[in-house]
Amino acid sequence: MKIGVSTYSLYRPIQSGEITVLGAIEKIAEMGGEHVEIVPIGYTLTGNPELVDQIVAKAKEVGIDVSNYAIGANFAVDTEEAYRKEIERVKGEVDIAARLGVKLMRHDVASRQDTSIKQFNQEVGRLAEACREIADYAAQYGITTSVENHGYYIQASDRVQTLVQAVDRPNFRTTLDVGNFMCADEDPVAAVKNNIPYASMVHIKDFYLRPAALNPGDGWFRTASGNFLRGAIAGHGDINLRESIRIIKESGFDGYFSIEFEGMEDSFQGTKIGLENVKRFWNEV
Repeated sequence: MKIGVSTYSLYRPIQSGEITVLGAIEKIAEMGGEHVEIVPIGYTLTGNPELVDQIVAKAKEVGIDVSNYAIGANFAVDTEEAYRKEIERVKGEVDIAARLGVKLMRHDVASRQDTSIKQFNQEVGRLAEACREIADYAAQYGITTSVENHGYYIQASDRVQTLVQAVDRPNFRTTLDVGNFMCADEDPVAAVKNNIPYASMVHIKDFYLRPAALNPGDGWFRTASGNFLRGAIAGHGDINLRESIRIIKESGFDGYFSIEFEGMEDSFQGTKIGLENVKRFWNEV
C-alpha cells in the first residue's frame, strides 16, 4: 500500500501559474507522498509527449511512483458518430497512460442532466459497451481502467457495481472515492464496504455536511437531494475516515491511496495535513 497525492489537490496553484505539474510532483514528494496521480487540470498531456516524458523523469528523480492517469469522458451522447469519436479519443488517452508507465487509468463514463435510475437503466448497456472496448484496448498495455463514483449520475455504489458487472472485464474496476458517495446522499462507510471488492485504487476525500434546511451560504455545493457539502482537509470533515480506512485495510486492499483535497484552505497546507492524517489513521486502525 502506498499513500500519495493527486495533482487535482494542487490544481489551484497549477492553474494560477504558481507551480507547474513538475513542481507539483516535487511538492508531493517533499510532503511525504509515495506516488503522484496525474489529473490534467491546468495542463494537458494530449498531444504533448514531451511533458509526459518530463513527468516520468521528474517522478523518478524525486523517488515516487506515477500511479494513475485520470481523465474526463462522456459516452452518454446522442449520436453514433459522437459515441464512436469519444471511444477513439479515450483510446488515445490510454496510449498516453502507457507512455506514463502507469498500470491504472480512470476515465469518466457519463454525465446527464437526467440522473434518474430510469435513464441509467435505459443506457447502462451502451455505456458498458464503450467501457468494455476501452478496457480491451488497455489490456495490451497491462492497464486496468476504472470508473470513479462521481458526477451524480454514476455515483451511488449500486450504480457503480452495476456498470462494473455489465462491463465484465477483469481489468475494468472502480476508483473508489470514499467521500464522493456523500454527493449522492449515501452513507460513505456503508458504500465503501459495498464497493471495496471492486476497487483498483482509492481516493481519500473529506467533506463538511449541512442539511438542506440550513443553507450555510457561499463555498458550498448541493448533493443530489439538496443537502450542502464543502470540501475539507482529510480527517477534519464529517466523514468517518477512520472507519472507511479500517474497512479498506481489513479487505486486504494493497494498492494506491490518493489524497484529493478540494477545501477552501491553502492547497499545500490542506494536502499535507490530509496526507499526514491518512498515514496516521492507517497505522491506528
